[in-house]
Amino acid sequence: MCLVVLGLRAHPRHPLVVAANRDELVARPSEPAAFWSTRDGLLAGRDVAAGGTWTGVTRSGRFAALTNVREPQEFDPSAPSRGDLVVRFLAASDAPIEHLRRLASEGERRNGFNLLAAAGGRLAWFSNRGPEPCEVEAGVHAVSNALLDTPWPKVRRSAEGLARILGREDALDPEELFALLADRVPARDEELPDTGVGLATERLLSSPFIAAPGYGTRGSTLLLVSAAGRATFLERRFDEAFQASGTTRFELDFPGWDPPGRVSRPRS
Repeated sequence: MCLVVLGLRAHPRHPLVVAANRDELVARPSEPAAFWSTRDGLLAGRDVAAGGTWTGVTRSGRFAALTNVREPQEFDPSAPSRGDLVVRFLAASDAPIEHLRRLASEGERRNGFNLLAAAGGRLAWFSNRGPEPCEVEAGVHAVSNALLDTPWPKVRRSAEGLARILGREDALDPEELFALLADRVPARDEELPDTGVGLATERLLSSPFIAAPGYGTRGSTLLLVSAAGRATFLERRFDEAFQASGTTRFELDFPGWDPPGRVSRPRS
């Protein structure tokens, strides 16, 4: 993924809400979300080139999502694929923070990444370009191609939008969440970070939904976990012209996510 915005215990009916965009080269092949025949209960898309994934869930109540850290001068094409990190967590049974602490020891071998991992009602985050793994506090959070909650324009805009949606405490409308992810408005130049790709490219990459020559948003994913222990997983795919080409919906049991009790107010 290149944008993940989520609400953790920020809505009375949904202890976990995730909305995410996957940005990728148009030429890189992938398979749509499905239950994997090689991993019992694992639901995710698949990167055909390297065999991993960018986000997924399991019937046992586990969730993970990965974003890359944008550092073009540091990129090592021979480094191991980062997509297997999501699969490894989803196939495991340990607590998120414990899993990420063990993973931290091999972070130097990888290109920069953020990994969000959740199970048993807990969410943890680790970046091999940041501090030690940590548990994520209740509220609204977002991550793109820098560290968690780094206030890039797309991160700030998306987190504020999700906070408004969750703050109404209404029944959630997936189309409203998809609309949040479909925002193609670029940021103002004075708001842009400097990640070493040049001003024109920073501008192209600054919107939540990217549509650039040969590169852009190929999929949007929603995860709505209910306090009743059920999850709705939706994937909307986009073709080479970045037009919607299909939406798939899955409903599955998602144990370990108890009612949120006292709701923490979303923070952006």
